[in-house]
Amino acid sequence: MEEPFFLMSVFSPITDLFTAVLNALYSVLEKFGVGSYGLAIIILTVIIKIILYPLTAKQIKSMKAMQEIAPKMKKLQEKFKDNPQLLQQKMIQLYQDAGVNPMAGCLPMLIQMPILMAMYYTFFSFDYGGGAPSFLWVPNLSETDPTYILPLIAAGTTFLMQKISTVEMNQQTKIMMIFFPLFMGFISLNLPAGLVLYWATQNVVQIVQQLLIYRNIDANSEKGTA
Repeated sequence: MEEPFFLMSVFSPITDLFTAVLNALYSVLEKFGVGSYGLAIIILTVIIKIILYPLTAKQIKSMKAMQEIAPKMKKLQEKFKDNPQLLQQKMIQLYQDAGVNPMAGCLPMLIQMPILMAMYYTFFSFDYGGGAPSFLWVPNLSETDPTYILPLIAAGTTFLMQKISTVEMNQQTKIMMIFFPLFMGFISLNLPAGLVLYWATQNVVQIVQQLLIYRNIDANSEKGTA
């Protein structure tokens, strides 16, 4: 498949590294008699998510902290809606009292973006040694999934990840929880199956990490109140 993204050259050093690691993983798996590019993609995705875990944890903890003070923030917005300057002061005070930095969740995401984009480009253009690798029900990872199972998994895991991340369900959030998974499922219909497998695997690992982080936060909260 011809690479349509001009930014590919910007991320080429990282994509070259990911390509080398992916081929190395395939070679190792092949020595154990389970040579599979699909399994290599899953392993590489898990490795990258583990490496990025400290940043992911920081982002999730910040997001949860913001969610916890969301009701108080909403009350302030209603109470001081006619006084923007005072509202801003009250919100800053709320952040300080709760020990929350509203920008803390953005920095880890910005740091991860080059790596995530490079992974995207890697799987989009990967040629699998020039062959037509199959994986489970997918006849060729370099082409779209003719069974539509992977796009459905991508959409389902995206929905589940959003649901776990969301505490307050306003109308806009409800719309996004429906629209974004459907959008991901729709575009996955026209993407190489290997890339969709990467996205679905990333979602699953993110869900597991998020649940573990939430459980750890809750456990620490219980210890603090004991």
